Amino acid sequence: MTFLTTLTALTPILAIFLLLVLLRLPASKAMPLSLFITAILAVLVWRVPYLHTIASVVEGLIISLSILWILFGAILLLNTLTVAGAMERIRAMFFSISPDRRVQAIIVAWLFGAFIEGAAGFGTPAAITAPLMVALGFPPLAAVVLALTANSSPVTFGALGTTFQIGMTRGLQQGGEMAGLVSQATGGLTLPQVIHTVAAQAVQIDLFVGSLIPLFQVLLLTRFFGRNKSWREGFVMWKFALFAGISFLLPAYLVALFLGPEFPTLIGALVAMLIVIPAARKGFLIPKDVWYFEDPTEEAQSFEQPMSLQRAWLPYILLTVLLVLTRLPFLPLKSFLQSQSIQFNDIFGTGISTSLEPLYLPGTIFVLVSLFSFWFFKIQSNNRHQVISQSLGRLVSSAIALGGALPMVRIFINSGVNLAGLESMPIELARQASDLVGQYWPLIAPLIGSLGSFLAGSATFSNMMFSLFQVSVAAQVNLSPFIILALQALGANAGNMICVLNVVAAASVVGLSGKEGSIIRYTLMPMLYYILWAGIVGFLFVALF
Repeated sequence: MTFLTTLTALTPILAIFLLLVLLRLPASKAMPLSLFITAILAVLVWRVPYLHTIASVVEGLIISLSILWILFGAILLLNTLTVAGAMERIRAMFFSISPDRRVQAIIVAWLFGAFIEGAAGFGTPAAITAPLMVALGFPPLAAVVLALTANSSPVTFGALGTTFQIGMTRGLQQGGEMAGLVSQATGGLTLPQVIHTVAAQAVQIDLFVGSLIPLFQVLLLTRFFGRNKSWREGFVMWKFALFAGISFLLPAYLVALFLGPEFPTLIGALVAMLIVIPAARKGFLIPKDVWYFEDPTEEAQSFEQPMSLQRAWLPYILLTVLLVLTRLPFLPLKSFLQSQSIQFNDIFGTGISTSLEPLYLPGTIFVLVSLFSFWFFKIQSNNRHQVISQSLGRLVSSAIALGGALPMVRIFINSGVNLAGLESMPIELARQASDLVGQYWPLIAPLIGSLGSFLAGSATFSNMMFSLFQVSVAAQVNLSPFIILALQALGANAGNMICVLNVVAAASVVGLSGKEGSIIRYTLMPMLYYILWAGIVGFLFVALF
């Protein structure tokens, strides 16, 4: 590639960091501008046909509708439970476990968020845990940063193994069958055997990497959102934080090793909650000095509530049960809901197609549970109208931001159709990186995975886009394809922390639209740690094994 084509391929990444992070423009302004620049350069430099570019924009707008529907449902449920008084009761429960904000952050964002990721995916964890932490009294910016940072290791498998079962499985296929290159590189294993082996390898590496994410959470919390701006107040939690990290990842590893990629996140999170929450109640490994945002006397409140804890949690319990039931592959409900889709085939005759599955989207379940909550909590008609109008009003800036971000991403991904004789922009960037580093590819493999999820907004799509390329590089430089694919999966989960789609969505739910650049500046630190340390551990695995 020439310098100009390389610059064009980097445009979506550079534009996001320049406009959002450095110039601090709100996403509602930065993303439409990024879309305009990317579209112009795609047509003029990459020589993507203009009709293909327009079709990619339309595809992105259609996809953005599904994200907005999820956001609306999440905001609607939050506002409904707030009006009903349920959020205050839930807040009291978490304070009864521990009044220490560092402990609350780990339990809500890391453990509960992991469980929601294992059940639903689709960016749902941040949409639930961030507002829940705001209700607990966390500053909105802190809540979003912690929710996005925690939504990393659990994303390796996503909702019931989607990232592997769909993303990596399809990514390693050509013409509906496992690519010959993959069969040769993996010693003739079947595709399910390859996926199973890579899944176990990914969590084995993540035991050395992801176990430290809870510690990163509390360090971010105490250094940037505490009264004393102290690293030390976070470091003193290292024992409990590491305990929480291992309590999730060790069971997840055993599940991946013996059962496969469907349930490591879900079962790992359940086991971790059963271990860590009782331990927190007893103060196990928790410093005696309780950490607050403000003076303890200012935070002290009476939590005498007329509502029972079971009643307050019922909507969330119902939400979780419905999410799990609609995603279990052996139940007929999933296939039925997915079959009720709206198809957009061959947009403008370009071969670009997409679809909406309105009944399968988590947003529909959010809305149904919200409607149930209207009845269950006997919310008056005028309050219902107010909740709905407030929820819709919170979507305006997010709709503009997503309407710029998703079309830009689709242009980037669909750029393989061009008159310049080039592959798509992400593949060309990855190919240049492989030519530069050779045997040191394990250090770069997680970065490639993170690039896919950062732009596409999906670890599943990142695995689909780059898995075959990763195996190709591994074969060229004689590296273990299992370790390289594991690093691809871990990088894809790391990119989730700074993914524009997730950032915009989480910011919208807690009323921080326009602060997306600030959020990325905080989550960039743990994301860089994750891909750098994963790469180093992967490199050592290659050298030792």
